[in-house]
Amino acid sequence: MMTNPRDYQDLRARTDNLKGPFIIGFFGDFSKRSEEAKPVFKMFCSRHPDLNAFLVELTQVKDLHEHFGVTEVPAVLLVRDGQVAQQVLGPQSLVSYEAALVALPAGSAGGKQAAGRQAPRVVVYTGSNCAWCTRVKTYLKQLGVPFTEVDVSLDRAAADALVRKTGQTGVPQLDIGGQYVVGFDQRRIDQLLGLPPR
Repeated sequence: MMTNPRDYQDLRARTDNLKGPFIIGFFGDFSKRSEEAKPVFKMFCSRHPDLNAFLVELTQVKDLHEHFGVTEVPAVLLVRDGQVAQQVLGPQSLVSYEAALVALPAGSAGGKQAAGRQAPRVVVYTGSNCAWCTRVKTYLKQLGVPFTEVDVSLDRAAADALVRKTGQTGVPQLDIGGQYVVGFDQRRIDQLLGLPPR
């Protein structure tokens, strides 16, 4: 569950008795990159209501960032036993937050490996006047997942190659790390992106 601490003392009061780690995201409405990243962080938190997560707006809470050595936004930290165990800087995709921040057992050596895991390459095949194509692209943008769009109505060679690969002529189709999804199959898209089931 995500909450907003008032100041450093408030955060200490909320976290001193926690048994596990907590996540704290630093954002600022003075930064366009930060404002773009904030909805992705909120979506990450909503997908993991069991995590102790905090969102700090630097224009409202002045003292917290100094205690954690934060010098830029957006910055999201995984804090364990009072120490920063993982730091994610800059705008990230939901997949990146999942890889870097989903709590690992205390003392696990897997944190750095998980954080380094690369998100799969995503290609979205679309057509003109395709409402479902728009929905797929909107969904990926909400997740913060970068993708390449190929409009098969304008690229005959790409359309032919897609039919050879999938046997399907309809759009949208997605190539997620070499695995194909026909239509807006949200559950399958999430699975291929490595996201937990909802």
